[in-house]
Amino acid sequence: MAEQLNQPMKATQLNQLDQLENAIAILRQQLGISASGEMIFQAPRSMWSATDVVVEADGNGGARLLIVEGNYPADYLTHKEQYFQTEDEACEAAERLIEPIITSR
Repeated sequence: MAEQLNQPMKATQLNQLDQLENAIAILRQQLGISASGEMIFQAPRSMWSATDVVVEADGNGGARLLIVEGNYPADYLTHKEQYFQTEDEACEAAERLIEPIITSR
């Protein structure tokens, strides 16, 4: 019987949670920041590299730059990790780590 009384309250709380998540998504969009854990940059370090450069958003405007080996994000080894205050700073640093690929004609 106690569980039956909690069902309407639980439904109300789940509805509130859904509304809050929607409001957060709108606010992030207005601020121009990505959701927590969202991969905003990924590229191989060089043409034949076993490592990738990845930037992962923290959800508050900052981001982590990672040098990873393996199948990111499922099964990987982190070689380097650095935190940046803004997503743009992290992406700019990531671009500097990538070896330019020279195309032959």
